[in-house]
Amino acid sequence: MKKFFLLAAMALLTLSASAQVKIAHVNFTELYQLTSDADAARATMAAAQKEANETFQSMYEEFQAKNNDYQQKASTWTPAIKENKEKELSEIYNRLQEFQQSIQQELAQKEQELYAPIIEKVRGTVEKLAKAGGYAMVFDSSQYLFADDNLCKDLTPDAKKELGIPANRTLESLQAELQAQAQQ
Repeated sequence: MKKFFLLAAMALLTLSASAQVKIAHVNFTELYQLTSDADAARATMAAAQKEANETFQSMYEEFQAKNNDYQQKASTWTPAIKENKEKELSEIYNRLQEFQQSIQQELAQKEQELYAPIIEKVRGTVEKLAKAGGYAMVFDSSQYLFADDNLCKDLTPDAKKELGIPANRTLESLQAELQAQAQQ
């Protein structure tokens, strides 16, 4: 698939040079990750993840406490009490696993819901710039290996400006910000 995409891009670049078709590219990932909307989405996801982890931890601690109690007292219990405690442990363990599976699905869905409008906003901005600049095609620069800036314009700086992203904000600076937040 990547070979096909690369060949198509090269063919379009060749066509562009001979037929004066204008082609551009953007780093789509950089654009949507650097928006203030993405910052808000990351904060929302971090809070949801923290709450999920705290809930899971409390459920796990309950399981551990009851399991430790079982391990210490099992030899003194009657078979009926032992069976009841084993059933209780099994139920708690199953709830723990069910919670873990459902929360992963819910968090993935929440992330998709948060990022979908951001992606559409960035896509709309790129489309607006492409139409205003008379570009026939705009490629995502993360999907190919090379673009000759003499034949293919990078619209990323223009899109960053249009989206209100500071010119000096990059994926590397975002990564540094996120690492600093994680250390706090």
